[in-house]
Amino acid sequence: MRRVILIIADSLGVGAGPDAAKYGDSGADTFLHASENTEGFNIPNLANLGMGNIDGAAKGRYAIPDSDVIGCYGKMQELSAGKDTTTGHWEIAGIETKVPFKTYPEGFPKEFIEAFQKRIGTEVLGNYPASGTEIINIYGEEHEKTGKPIVYTSADSVFQIAADMEVISLERLYEICEIARKMLVGDWACGRVIARPYIKENGKRVRTTDRRDYSVTPPEETLLDKIEKSGKRVHAVGKIRDIFNGRGCTASVHTSGNMDGVDKTLEAMRENFTGLIFTNLVDFDSLYGHRRDPEGYGKAIMDLDDRIPEIIAEMKPEDMLIITADHGNDPVHSGFNHTREYVPILIYGKNIKSGYNIGIRKSFADCGQTVSDYLGVEPTKIGQSFLEDIIL
Repeated sequence: MRRVILIIADSLGVGAGPDAAKYGDSGADTFLHASENTEGFNIPNLANLGMGNIDGAAKGRYAIPDSDVIGCYGKMQELSAGKDTTTGHWEIAGIETKVPFKTYPEGFPKEFIEAFQKRIGTEVLGNYPASGTEIINIYGEEHEKTGKPIVYTSADSVFQIAADMEVISLERLYEICEIARKMLVGDWACGRVIARPYIKENGKRVRTTDRRDYSVTPPEETLLDKIEKSGKRVHAVGKIRDIFNGRGCTASVHTSGNMDGVDKTLEAMRENFTGLIFTNLVDFDSLYGHRRDPEGYGKAIMDLDDRIPEIIAEMKPEDMLIITADHGNDPVHSGFNHTREYVPILIYGKNIKSGYNIGIRKSFADCGQTVSDYLGVEPTKIGQSFLEDIIL
């Protein structure tokens, strides 16, 4: 009955990677800058797992004696080109992205926009890199009067479509996104199409939790496929199903935020099955990293910390808990995009060593390879398992 609970704290980087300068991210450090800009920051449970003992993490401020650490800890650098959500998750699951997903720093090509407008039967507004909270305020009034959807992108390979739910229904917004997803291939290739619905509350435009991501399908088998093929379960929580376009997911559930993601993870843990619970906690990235809100980010880390005892209490004897991330998103860095950083990796279980430093891993894929090793399924194409180093 071996299971792995793999939780992605979306964008929780622990310092600039060795090639950060290439991406314009020298000095980026999501964990450090969130923690030092949050009054009363305290993470006793993550510290017990070894978060503060990771080499260079928050300058060692939250380190405790290794003899008091209850799990294994380390950090991983990204092998793939890019710093996108899809790239990071796919690498964890065993795929190296050698050519980064195409980005559109000047907006999407005129010929695509014209073809897209023809397909959906209306003109669009925007079409340039922007913060989602800013662009709905810039174009919100015109959108609400005309019904024209707002489109925008970022430094990542994304085509985002925003709409007031009273102007364009959620069902119609999803339909428009599906049309875009089918079109954004070949010369117009794009990693993700994202539905960004909003409502008006007390005169303010507020994005809802009905976001949906439409990703490209992984080009080859991932860890998820290998687990599914073995007859075991892959229970996807949050946007995991979207990131893998459903491939390899035997069950999935939508979440409305970080704490709901933890709740849904706990619900899955109470079921009896062998396999993987794969959870994405998106608020770190979408609500705080992209919005450059270091205090909100720090509080979100503490909120996760508060839930660690619940997660551990639900673990069965052969469960393995892994907490990691997919990229950085430093809330004090310039711009509003992801940052190229190391990501933490914390491992805990009753059959896992305590206080052991796995060091710096050369690829996120080492995490997925360790999962495949632990579950006894076909290994992923890349990655080096560290299971023998951590298991009792």
